[in-house]
Amino acid sequence: MRSAEDAGLLEVVVADGRPLLLCTALALLLSGAFAIFLSVRREFLPHDVAFLGMTPDQLCALGDCRVVAFMFHDRVAFGGVLIAIAVLYLWLTMVPLAAGAAWAWWTVLVSGTVGFASFLAYLGYGYLDGWHGVGTAFLAPLFAAGLVRSRALVRAGPVGPMHAVFHALDRRRRLGQAALAATGLGMLLAGATILVVGMTRVFVPQDLAFMGLTVGDLHAANPRLVALIAHDRAGFGGGLFCCGTIVIACALFARPSRSLRQALALAGAAGFGAAIGVHLAVGYTDALHLAPAVAGAALFVIGLVLVSERQPRGETRWHR
Repeated sequence: MRSAEDAGLLEVVVADGRPLLLCTALALLLSGAFAIFLSVRREFLPHDVAFLGMTPDQLCALGDCRVVAFMFHDRVAFGGVLIAIAVLYLWLTMVPLAAGAAWAWWTVLVSGTVGFASFLAYLGYGYLDGWHGVGTAFLAPLFAAGLVRSRALVRAGPVGPMHAVFHALDRRRRLGQAALAATGLGMLLAGATILVVGMTRVFVPQDLAFMGLTVGDLHAANPRLVALIAHDRAGFGGGLFCCGTIVIACALFARPSRSLRQALALAGAAGFGAAIGVHLAVGYTDALHLAPAVAGAALFVIGLVLVSERQPRGETRWHR
């Protein structure tokens, strides 16, 4: 076996694939933070302005600036879910995958495949975001190489029996994991719904009521505006679907631990905090529209509280 001194620089950097997965997570984290930063500053990206052929001030003249507020509410929510995914990827890579847990590798594979594939949603609404395309083209090979290299870490089959995890826990923590899994399922279903709506109808009635405009009004103001909004909607839906798959996997296959609870808490604060908080910030407070997010956040917190019971010593191994 070659020693570390004999290995090339690229081989040392790539190592077992985890550094590549960590780079992917870091890129998602920065992208999410940048999306929120731009939205807080009420700024659009240059390619958005070029695509629309309108300045931010001209956009703000539509619907008493509620169209702009609606667009930024989508982008803040998208930024929050990207940060949530990044945090969970960091935990998956550094803790269970490092220990050889097969479920962690499969979780990264499935969720990442779904996330990158959601880029193809543009075929439904017709707006190819060049910057998004370049980012995807750069990250996808990095992510794929990380998966290929890290496969050697796996020490078991794809997944183990879920009942082994639940039987090793007391009733309180079983309920907690069930609540977290239910939250993840809700995120997955909501993400799929938003993704499909973004590719087709784009808006729900509450959206149009908030903006005080019809789809016809938006088309009349700018025939490309709905396509740009659809891009934001579908992107958020794809990210939410991806994040839901990770939360479900962590709830079903990971034993409760301090690091997992912290990762879930940070991810939840970023995802739910951004999604709910931005609605309050822009005044989009329709109770029916907010109810699923608020209910999901409440269930998520309950799940975290229930799994927070202290474990006896020796229950720190990962289920593989």
